Amino acid sequence: MRAARLLQILLILQNRGRQTSVQLAEELEVAPRTILRDVDAMTEAGLPIVVYQGNGGGIELGFNYRTRLTGLAQDEATALGLILSAETPMVSALGLENAAKRAQAKLIESLPDKTRLEVRTATEQFSLNRNTAVDDPRVRAMSLAVRAGTKVRLRFATPDELSIHPVGLALDDTNWSVRDDVTQESIPLDDWGRVNISSIRFQRKDPG
Repeated sequence: MRAARLLQILLILQNRGRQTSVQLAEELEVAPRTILRDVDAMTEAGLPIVVYQGNGGGIELGFNYRTRLTGLAQDEATALGLILSAETPMVSALGLENAAKRAQAKLIESLPDKTRLEVRTATEQFSLNRNTAVDDPRVRAMSLAVRAGTKVRLRFATPDELSIHPVGLALDDTNWSVRDDVTQESIPLDDWGRVNISSIRFQRKDPG
């Protein structure tokens, strides 16, 4: 456990810059004193850890020390985010859910800033509960609208036509659903009807 925590501290410092022991402790769910002991261990191992005292102080990596997973395109980063967030029956069956979450956090922290943002955005926009696949071309079209932030009309050209601002797709045990930012409701695939993807962008509501 400690080795895993040390690696995560390293990745957080290199991606976010200076952090206080309290910030690191809250992130890793340990006591600040534990973080300070970990920092001592990392220094003894030869890592360029610099500790600043007083107001505005904190812990950071010196000498521009970096270890990165680079070269991912935007769509590759999105795909990686979906892979990392997907539940896997084998992982659950073996009782490795917590280990998988820790591994996910470390992999995401190892990415460059822009790529890391793409991965986190993908995990927020798309979710599934099982490895259930529903092969429907409307799902792929809707995913593009979610990523681009464009308006969509469901049941297009019918008396029941509905305009939505799609902000998320989810897959449960049986089917897909899209979340509308206007109503905050999830609309199942069976209720989409004919789908019209607009080129008009919408402004997402403030989560707060």
